Amino acid sequence: MAASLRLGRQGIYFGLRLSKFNKCLWATHPLQDRVRHFFQSPWMFGVSPLKVEMPALSPTMEEGSIVKWLKKEGEAVAAGDALCEIETDKAVVTMESNDDGVLAKILMEEGSRNVRLGTLIALMVEEGQDWKQVEIPAPDAAAPSAAPPATHAAVTPVVAPAAPSAPPPPKPVTSGPLRLSPAARHILDTHGLNPKLATPTGPRGLITKEDALNLLKTSPTPKAMPAAVAPAAPSPVPTPAATPPPPPGSRPNIPPLSVPGKPGAPGTFTEVPASNVRRVIAQRLTQSKTTIPHAYASIDCDMAAVMQLRKHLAKEQIKVSVNDFIIKAAAVTLKEMPEVNVTWSGDGPQALDSIHISIAVATDRGLITPIIKDAANKGVQEISANAKALAQKARDGKLLPEEYQGGSFSISNLGMFGISGFSAVINPPQACILAVGSSRAELRLCEEDQTLRTQQLMTVTLSSDGRLVDDELASRFLDKLRANLEQPQRMALA
Repeated sequence: MAASLRLGRQGIYFGLRLSKFNKCLWATHPLQDRVRHFFQSPWMFGVSPLKVEMPALSPTMEEGSIVKWLKKEGEAVAAGDALCEIETDKAVVTMESNDDGVLAKILMEEGSRNVRLGTLIALMVEEGQDWKQVEIPAPDAAAPSAAPPATHAAVTPVVAPAAPSAPPPPKPVTSGPLRLSPAARHILDTHGLNPKLATPTGPRGLITKEDALNLLKTSPTPKAMPAAVAPAAPSPVPTPAATPPPPPGSRPNIPPLSVPGKPGAPGTFTEVPASNVRRVIAQRLTQSKTTIPHAYASIDCDMAAVMQLRKHLAKEQIKVSVNDFIIKAAAVTLKEMPEVNVTWSGDGPQALDSIHISIAVATDRGLITPIIKDAANKGVQEISANAKALAQKARDGKLLPEEYQGGSFSISNLGMFGISGFSAVINPPQACILAVGSSRAELRLCEEDQTLRTQQLMTVTLSSDGRLVDDELASRFLDKLRANLEQPQRMALA
């Protein structure tokens, strides 16, 4: 015992002397500092990056697509510089940098679609750091964990369990006349089952509803056809066997059990990828038609006075369109009838203090509605200039969020395409949208002198939310709108 304690004490002393020797040895050699500097250098651990994530560039944006990178890897970036162009659910918006530094690594290349908010799209480093040594974060562990099962499934074929043998169908009952309850007859006729196969349990051989359901459970289901790997050669159509006549006293089994339709053969259609804008349009149109009670009202307006005024303005080199007068007339009418300038929220109607007119503009990406703000207080020439600038920015995909959000009333004009009249879908949460058709010349009887006169009539249709604008209010709105269009001088007095 004493000898073991003596040996342990000697081992401790030897360890202490060895540690002191190592300290002296490292102190005399500056190599230790060099090794420590090497292991702490960016060559070993990489440069800590500044993360650039997919931002929310509109209130309703859930994902975006990278259209174009405006900076290259290794390029210096200052706060406020344009980094890339992102297609949101509304338009193509330029994303600006929030930090100064160098763009080190682009993680989402141009053309990347459906990138969720918060996804890492690029990495930056601070000024003076080596951007080539940027530390790339490891991908989420969820993605690799899902890969091995897929690989294993691809290598090891899955043996499907043998299908249980179907029970033999019951033998037909041939003794005595068939007696069926109405419910049993309906079930048997719907599923095309032979009533003679049912086992009657009711009084005097009556086939009850339970008997029909039991027969339905024991009847073999039609086998599903496996999906074809490659289009096979057309096989001759077999001649259907003659079906036996139905038993006396029973209804014919027509129509038989329906079979789902087959998908289109390869090569008969082409899948077109939907842009973010078109997906959001589809969602909002579906939401509008399923949650908003649409009401429609139409009226004809004589545009002769507007046409004449346009000619006079053209002589003075003032070019305005008919749509500019319609925007002005709608804004003035909303100012005269503020009860129409409302929106619907979860708590009910909300009256709006401002009159912002949304105009529908068709683009390659879909329909978008830029806004002419405070249209009631602007002249027709100013409205025309704003409408042209906004329409061009919409087609170029350069609209800012504040230029297409917050409208109170929408106008959609298809008159330039020769459409005489149509009904538009309300743009929620707005209460109304005005659909404008083309003008046409018609002979009509003048009530003053009972003579026929040619009128330039234009049909407008108001789609209104029945919760906010009832039929009587919509009719008064259209009547006042017609008065403002047929007498343009009224708009200057409003």
